Amino acid sequence: MPDNNIESAAEKRSYGEPVCIDARRVYDSCGDKDCLSDLPVFVSPTSQELIDNAVSVRIRSADVLNTMIDIEPVPFNRGFYSIDITFFFSVILDVFSSPNTSPTQVTGLCMSDKKVILYGSEGNVRVFSSDMALDEYDSQNMPARSLPTANVQVAKPIALAVRLSDRGCRYKLRHKVPASLLNAVGGELSENGERVALATLGVFSIVQLMRSVQMLIPSYDFCIPEKHCEGSTDSPCEMFSRLDFPTDEFFPPNVADTGGDNNCCGCGCDA
Repeated sequence: MPDNNIESAAEKRSYGEPVCIDARRVYDSCGDKDCLSDLPVFVSPTSQELIDNAVSVRIRSADVLNTMIDIEPVPFNRGFYSIDITFFFSVILDVFSSPNTSPTQVTGLCMSDKKVILYGSEGNVRVFSSDMALDEYDSQNMPARSLPTANVQVAKPIALAVRLSDRGCRYKLRHKVPASLLNAVGGELSENGERVALATLGVFSIVQLMRSVQMLIPSYDFCIPEKHCEGSTDSPCEMFSRLDFPTDEFFPPNVADTGGDNNCCGCGCDA
């Protein structure tokens, strides 16, 4: 009589065969909607002259260039970690030197700090790993500490407002700016000048604490592609003929079509 505890091959495939994988598990995470007000925009010395003599300034767009992340254990609270994040934003401004004239576009850099505390569990091991080197001895990577890994996701900032203000002694660079970021905004930043542009940005972010762990998961089959690769041999006109007519480009949607049900604008809007 067959043993009822023995599953057939088909039954195993339906439930999935358990396999062990090494993956990053998210132990804790948080999401924020921050309205960053009056961030000083640092520009090149040439652009600073335009700011000093401007009659008005308008913010055009903003983007995230990079972040600096530092993790430290929270004293007397085991398993929790303090995550210090510095955001580097590039900001494009329209600077008007006189009324009723075309603006001059200026690119600047502004920074903002953020601190969060998340749970990242505990680990008392040091991880060693190696990379394969062709025709040489495999190189040993630097051992990793037992700290978790922080992951920061940032959406494209919303450029809300900008205003001009007297510089005074308050607006100085608080962080050393990497050379790669300096090149993106002109190569040099001025801390002098009589005036400074203060930008207000809306930022959505998610912060996660992760650790590499071994997990047992069901495995059903290998991911074998079922679609054949096809090269394009069509002429440009044949490829163009298959495109849909861009109706929305000629007939922009109404407010009701875009889901806008209020007139709220700026930092006071609720999510």
